[in-house]
Amino acid sequence: MAASPKRAKREKMSAVDTAWLRMDRPHNLMTISGVLMFREKLSLARLRKVITKRFLVFRRFSQRPVETAAGAFWETDPDFDLDHHIVRHDLPGRAGRRELQAFVSRLACTPLDPSRPMWQFHLIDNYTGGSALVMRMHHSYADGIALVRVMLSMTDATAHGPPAMPFEPQPRRRRDPEDSLSHLLAPLSGVMSAARSIGATLIEKGAEIWDDPAKAVALAGQGTAITAELAKLALMPQDSPTRFKGKPSVGKRVAWADPLPLTEVKAIGKALGASVNDVLLSCVAGALRGYLVDKGDDVAGVMVRALVPINLRPMEKAYKLGNQFGVVFLELPIGIENPVERLYAVRANMAALKGSFQPLLTLGLLAAAGAGPKMLQDQLVTVLARNATAVMTNVPGPQQPLYLAGGKIERFLFWVPQSGNIGMGVSILSYNNEVQFGLITDRGLCPDPERVIVRFAPEFEKLALTTLMALWPRDGDLDPQDAEGAVAA
Repeated sequence: MAASPKRAKREKMSAVDTAWLRMDRPHNLMTISGVLMFREKLSLARLRKVITKRFLVFRRFSQRPVETAAGAFWETDPDFDLDHHIVRHDLPGRAGRRELQAFVSRLACTPLDPSRPMWQFHLIDNYTGGSALVMRMHHSYADGIALVRVMLSMTDATAHGPPAMPFEPQPRRRRDPEDSLSHLLAPLSGVMSAARSIGATLIEKGAEIWDDPAKAVALAGQGTAITAELAKLALMPQDSPTRFKGKPSVGKRVAWADPLPLTEVKAIGKALGASVNDVLLSCVAGALRGYLVDKGDDVAGVMVRALVPINLRPMEKAYKLGNQFGVVFLELPIGIENPVERLYAVRANMAALKGSFQPLLTLGLLAAAGAGPKMLQDQLVTVLARNATAVMTNVPGPQQPLYLAGGKIERFLFWVPQSGNIGMGVSILSYNNEVQFGLITDRGLCPDPERVIVRFAPEFEKLALTTLMALWPRDGDLDPQDAEGAVAA
């Protein structure tokens, strides 16, 4: 009698990770993409060795997600083969930025194989005389903070070692809150348990009030911060209708900008009493404005809203993978032309979100939705996404050069996926004292993202020049008369 095949090992998937697994849509795949660029040609054999010893040490990456009637599980792939996950390519033609952008754009709308662990590395060894490494991973495995932690554990401090970051979790280290958005949120304990409790309690109320403003007003009157925040989400009007907003198609386009010096960004922020994030997001708003103006669109009074992820766990626990973040809705004042005035408006909008319960609430709602029927989750995602135009994320990276498989990482870029019908994602990563920008757009809504992202640096230069020319007030109240006098003086 033949022996029955050995059953693959399974473990229960968290409700939040389940929600991200089920969030895939043909026009918006939940895949995080990243690119590392090298001047040297990487050895495929050495890369495979690094991935085997330092990537697969995270057991999750030998597992595939499986959905059943009993829920979603992580299942060990009994036929795991590294050849399915590391692929070598040659780019056509001159193999420069345009060719790599086209390659990553095609991958961005290509689903990962759900019958295998949902990640891949694509090695391109003819990129501008060196190499490029494209990494793709489904969002259900990890969020951006955790994924950066994984990538850092694969790197070395020099071409021949030692490791830049050990696998084991490290003690908490003090870091500059200016480099990320985490300073928006007051310290919280028991985040996941609190989120699950809030989500389970409010998901029913949320389902009832999305289409009934009267119930939302009544809920806000109950007096608690959480219920008031839920009511605020339910009553939130849609942002301005622009060409960036609409029904996405399947095709995607990616682009990236030349990096900005982090020291200069910090200097301008300090001079204007603003954070690094205020400066960068103001430049993003200016770039979007300039693109719309060039297209002949009216930008007077235009405001677009971005979904901004907020990390809800200690950085030293990011090695545990999974998703543990909420989101806030940040308004970007596209209608403001003056770069300093626009910066102060962004700063005010960011300050209004400080201490907000939005991240905890959205994480709780997502956890509750992931534990319930997919139909409820789809409705929730649609409602949350309809009030935003973009997903915008900022991840702090290491400020010293790193090496992978013997090659020095010259550029480190990534692109964030979009949920619902959102058609744009802006990704900001600081690495080696430079600020890296990545932009992904829907081909039908914005077919030329390079014409947007090329404006990021000029917008920063305009802000810097304006700052040097005038003694702008630091309290955020821009007085045109005082500004004119300062310039004249």
